[in-house]
Amino acid sequence: MQNPAPVIGSPNDPRARLRELARCATLAPSSHNTQCWRFRIDADAVTILPDWSRRCPVVDPDDHHLLVSLGCAAENLIQAARAHGLEGTLLVDATHDPRLRIALQPAAPAVTPMFRAIVDRQCTRTEYDGRSVPASDLALLEQAGTGNGVHVRLITDRPAMDSILDYVVQGNTAQLTDPAFVDELRHWIRFSTAEAKRHGDGLAAAVTGNPSIPRWLGAPLLRRLLTPRHENDRCARQIRSSAGIAIFVSERDDAAHRVEAGRCYERFALQATALGIRNAFVNQPVEVPSLRRQFMAHLGIGSGRPDLVVRFGHGPLMPRSYRRPLDAVLEAASPAPGP
Repeated sequence: MQNPAPVIGSPNDPRARLRELARCATLAPSSHNTQCWRFRIDADAVTILPDWSRRCPVVDPDDHHLLVSLGCAAENLIQAARAHGLEGTLLVDATHDPRLRIALQPAAPAVTPMFRAIVDRQCTRTEYDGRSVPASDLALLEQAGTGNGVHVRLITDRPAMDSILDYVVQGNTAQLTDPAFVDELRHWIRFSTAEAKRHGDGLAAAVTGNPSIPRWLGAPLLRRLLTPRHENDRCARQIRSSAGIAIFVSERDDAAHRVEAGRCYERFALQATALGIRNAFVNQPVEVPSLRRQFMAHLGIGSGRPDLVVRFGHGPLMPRSYRRPLDAVLEAASPAPGP
C-alpha cells in the first residue's frame, strides 16, 4: 500500500508537472476513502470538481464532508505546487456544481516539511500510546489548523476529552442503529487486500488493523461485530489513548468555509505527520444533525458550524489506503501548456 514519494518535476515538461500536482492531491483524505474528486488540467491551472457518483448521502446528506475532502485535495496540490516552483491561488466557485480552481504562477521553489509529509500522512485508526504532545508541537498544530474563517480548538484536558467521548458514543449509537448508515458503510468496506487493491478506494481491513478475509466471510461477520456496544468500547479505548482532540470550527456554514475547513485540517494533518504525530477522525458528534446542535451548545459555539472532530497522539504507522490511478480521476486533457 505504499504510495510513491512526491516527485519534483522538470519545468521543461509542464504537463507532467501538473499531473504530479494532481497525483499529490489524490493522496488527501476523503470520507470513507471515496476519493470523491475529479481533476481538470489547463495551461495555468488545475480545477478540482466533485464526483457526485461517490457521494455518501446517509452519513453526509448535505455534502459537507465531500466539500471538506475537496479542500484537503486542494491543500495538497497547493503544497506540492510550491515545491515545484509554482504559487497556487484558490478560487471556490460555489455554484450548484462547486468547483475549486487553483491558478498557478511561477514562484521560488519551497520544499517544505508539509510537502514531504504528503505521502506519509494517514488517518491512523488504532489506539495510540497515551503520551502527551509538547506545548511547542501543539502551537505548530494550532497554527497549521487555523485559516480564513476557520479555527481549530485543541483539547488536551482529560475531563474535557471524556465529555467529548460522551458525544462520540451518542453519535456512534445513533449511526449504528440506522440500517441505512450500516449499509452505506458496508458498501465502502474492503474486507480483503485483494478487494482493496482491485477497487483502489474504500476502507481496507488492514488500515483498521483487521485481518484480510474474503467478502463472503467478512460481510456476515460485520453484521455480528458492528454493534454500538462493541464500537463504543473501541472508540473509548482510542480516545483515552490519545493525547488530545482537535475540533475545527467554521464561522459560517457555506461551501467556501467547508473547503477552507478541509484545507485547515489537511495542513494540521501534514504538520502532525512531520512531527511524528498520528491522527484520526471521530466525527460522530458532527454527523448526526440533532446531536450536532447539542455539541455546539456544549462547546459554546453560538453560530457557524463544528466541521470536524479529530483525535491525535503518538502511535504506530498503519498500512495506507489504496488510491485509484491518476488517469481514473482526470477529465479529458486540455490543450498542452507551453514550455
